[in-house]
Amino acid sequence: MPASGSDPFTLAVDCGGGGIKASVLDAAGTLHAPAVRVPTPYPLPPERLVATIADIAADLPAAHRATVGMPGMIRHGVVVATPHYVTRSGPRTSIDPALVAAWAGCDIRAAIETRLGLPTLVLNDAEVHGAGVISGTGVELVLTLGTGLGTALFDGGVLAPHLELSHAPVRWGTTYDAYVGQVERARLGDALWSRRVRRVVDGFRPVFVWDRLYLGGGNARQVTATTLARLGDDVVVVPNQAGIVGGVRAWSLAR
Repeated sequence: MPASGSDPFTLAVDCGGGGIKASVLDAAGTLHAPAVRVPTPYPLPPERLVATIADIAADLPAAHRATVGMPGMIRHGVVVATPHYVTRSGPRTSIDPALVAAWAGCDIRAAIETRLGLPTLVLNDAEVHGAGVISGTGVELVLTLGTGLGTALFDGGVLAPHLELSHAPVRWGTTYDAYVGQVERARLGDALWSRRVRRVVDGFRPVFVWDRLYLGGGNARQVTATTLARLGDDVVVVPNQAGIVGGVRAWSLAR
């Protein structure tokens, strides 16, 4: 364990629909071990997620605290709803009612904190991602493109209450989550999928009137150069590594 008088080391865990990544970082955001990634196991009740995080942490350097980002509506460390972890075999598979019941109202922060023996912060994964990239000036929107669509909104560096915009309908009853998610990117190819991303950005622009929009997540780098050029100078692509680095800055976010 690092010396108690030193700056805290943070175990940062990024839980996605397809994989769970983690590393340990110092106060400056420097990784003290290469990020470890394991496939997200399914079915995934809360206790299995906690055990998976603990197993990963056991192979990483010791830390003083933990930050966990996970998909869904998380309020004060309690899961209101999570989209992927209630399915039988992963994203786009059938929903298991028993898992819906297990996750609803689950105090996942307390469960992870007890298992790791560390002070723990649990936020929506896009919020942790945003913590790693925002400037803290003006209205900043973060969209993460991965298994689905993640969103986080900040004003002057203050994290706004989470909105599950990904579940809103965009066309013919299709949600944003499905419209620009990984399944559609694989089906359409990057060029056509990138046009969908542009439609989403153009649709959100008059709603948020942001000062800066950040595109992150594992698929952000697949947005074509042509589309990026048309999105405007107020739209920036950021590395997916922000989901780990944000684990440090998330502790200083005003909420």
